[in-house]
Amino acid sequence: MSQKADGMNYAPQGKPRPVVQPGEFIFAAAHLDHGHIFGQCNGLVEAGGQLKWVYDADPAKAGAMAAKYPGAKVARSLEEILDDAEVKLVAAAAIPNLRGALGCCVMEAGKDYFTDKTPFTTLDQLDAAKAAVARTGRKYACYFSERLHVESAMYATDLIQQGAIGRVLQVIGLGPHRLGTGRPDWFFQKEQFGGILCDIGSHQFEQFLTFTGATDATVAHAAVANYAHPEHPGFEDFGEANLIGDNGTTNYVRVDWFTPKGLGTWGDGRMTILGTKGYIELRKYVDVGRDPTGDHVYLVDDKGEHHLQVAGQVGYRFFGELILDCLHRTEKAMTQRHIFKAAELCLRAQAAARRLT
Repeated sequence: MSQKADGMNYAPQGKPRPVVQPGEFIFAAAHLDHGHIFGQCNGLVEAGGQLKWVYDADPAKAGAMAAKYPGAKVARSLEEILDDAEVKLVAAAAIPNLRGALGCCVMEAGKDYFTDKTPFTTLDQLDAAKAAVARTGRKYACYFSERLHVESAMYATDLIQQGAIGRVLQVIGLGPHRLGTGRPDWFFQKEQFGGILCDIGSHQFEQFLTFTGATDATVAHAAVANYAHPEHPGFEDFGEANLIGDNGTTNYVRVDWFTPKGLGTWGDGRMTILGTKGYIELRKYVDVGRDPTGDHVYLVDDKGEHHLQVAGQVGYRFFGELILDCLHRTEKAMTQRHIFKAAELCLRAQAAARRLT
């Protein structure tokens, strides 16, 4: 799969950069409801992880995925995975409203958990996961792919940490997606997908926290709408929100399902990051009308205007860091507090959203 697939099947492949020896980090994949599970597993395998088990209630789906990873076997049940002492982590992309409970089950079995975004659809699920983490000492990791699996976004992470644009003041994130065809029924049911700000908006709130250094934020404005899909009354095809960080930074987010058919990829994801000494614009998946490839970084600072195309140069270090965090009980890839705060903000924005008509 490639970046040209629709967002449901976005599964980047990079250069293998193992951080462990073969067989040192065994993991499993379960509940394959979203195609992001391939991105999660690709990243872990490229970092040296070994996929031992695959489970889904649909054996054909599990078998098709296992066939893509040499040595992977189809499990007869989730319990078969959880009973295997070799398995250190379970990656999953369940229906969103089931992700929290599944994670608690995995952690109670003594294994770390790596879920697709969004990690929760209610604050009660978040609270239950916090309690399970405290009780078990296990990790509840999340695949925020629009930063972690995008080289331009990871490059921007480094630029900002190095002070390239000074102190960050504002982040504007645009996350359009293509609806496409063949979406499962749960995709259109708000109780199951959680709402657009909760779902694809979760990427944006994680990036805001990362790029600004804010550790909390308030929701100043939020709105959602179903402008063009009356056949799915519970669906939301547009969402926007403004956050104010606890360090005075601001955030504007717009997410939608209106990518036109003429665009060569599933979404023209962009981000503008304003600092006191410059600004960065990311054109993540395409440079419209100029270059069909992604990972374009535009940097303007006191020295001039800079255009960098960083595809193939940065890699996806998060996955190796996550593996080492699981083995050594560290938090280099991403702190648990950061994950839970990003989840909380998307839930609070969704709850506060005015429905536009």
